[in-house]
Amino acid sequence: MVDNQRMSIRELTPQQARVRHAEGAVLIDVREAHERAGGMAEGAIGIAKATLLAAPAQHLPSHTREIVLICQSGKRSADAAQALQAAGYSHLASVVGGTVAWRAARLPLVQPLLDAADRDFYDRYSRHLLLPQVGEAGQRRLQAATVLVVGAGGLGAPAAFYLAAAGLGRLRIVDDDVVERSNLQRQIIHADAALGTPKVASARERLLALNPHIQVEAVAERVSSANVDALLQGVDVVLDGSDNFPLRYLLNDACIQHAKPLVYAAIERFDGQVSVFDAGRQRGVAPCYRCLFPEPPPPEFAPNCSEAGVLGVLPGLAGVMQATEVLKLLLGIGEPLVGRLLRFDALQMHFRETRISPDPACPLCAPDRTFPGYIDYAAFCSHSA
Repeated sequence: MVDNQRMSIRELTPQQARVRHAEGAVLIDVREAHERAGGMAEGAIGIAKATLLAAPAQHLPSHTREIVLICQSGKRSADAAQALQAAGYSHLASVVGGTVAWRAARLPLVQPLLDAADRDFYDRYSRHLLLPQVGEAGQRRLQAATVLVVGAGGLGAPAAFYLAAAGLGRLRIVDDDVVERSNLQRQIIHADAALGTPKVASARERLLALNPHIQVEAVAERVSSANVDALLQGVDVVLDGSDNFPLRYLLNDACIQHAKPLVYAAIERFDGQVSVFDAGRQRGVAPCYRCLFPEPPPPEFAPNCSEAGVLGVLPGLAGVMQATEVLKLLLGIGEPLVGRLLRFDALQMHFRETRISPDPACPLCAPDRTFPGYIDYAAFCSHSA
């Protein structure tokens, strides 16, 4: 029966469809708005398939008028025709090959009327919009999101670049350092001309040059217990691009207090590690940074890049992974690195994953613990050492 029904849906070439439209048929493009932005068959009315099928009578009051459907390649229009047939419409046709075939036949295409902002949106994020896991709804969520990037250095530089390119609505970048020549080997957001300028100002200039439609808030301050609460206001995700243990513990504690996910990374020489700590929103289920490191290691076991050196591309790898995790969290897709520590050796290109469980006795994220307040993190790390 299904096969017989499919046979009853006429298939038209683009040329035949153009003739039928000229003779009075309704031509409907059932693609999504971002697909139609690239060009529509002349004379077509744009109504996304889901919208059309949700209320066909609203768009097609006559059940007997000839209706010709077109999509990108012909499948969606054929499926939509079947659904309309089941809804009682009797004079249906689908364009074989869809808009691809229409374009190949050199038939006229028109651009839908869009304002400049929508035109930029559909063009700029067209590859995101094609992904079912993102689509226009997901891209609009990214556009409405705010991410705090702590550090405009090795990790923050590549992460911020990709988040800006991805269309994050607001990036709040905080760093109190200035650009030095030794930074340029790995902190790709800065240029030689920016030497001596605040890193956040340099980062803001480069990010807006890449995507002028986002907002970049440059905060030239050192993150501390005094300002961390204000920095987290209105933030959806925190990206930790710091390079010292006191700041990592502070960010962990603040994210638990404010129930914000924390995307963490650390690098040294040729090795890196990345994870997501979301204990503030998932008490007793997701671990926090303190569950992994109850106390910081002695300084001799955790030298920073200025002491131990670092392969220039290594923070790029880790920062891009961090940006990936941020996007997954904001879109609600995939499996974020919650409860997992991903370690990689760039010299051998080996990756290893370690499971992290929440510590039921954790002084910060255990379900029955109230927030104890911020501490002297420098003293805590010094004492632990």
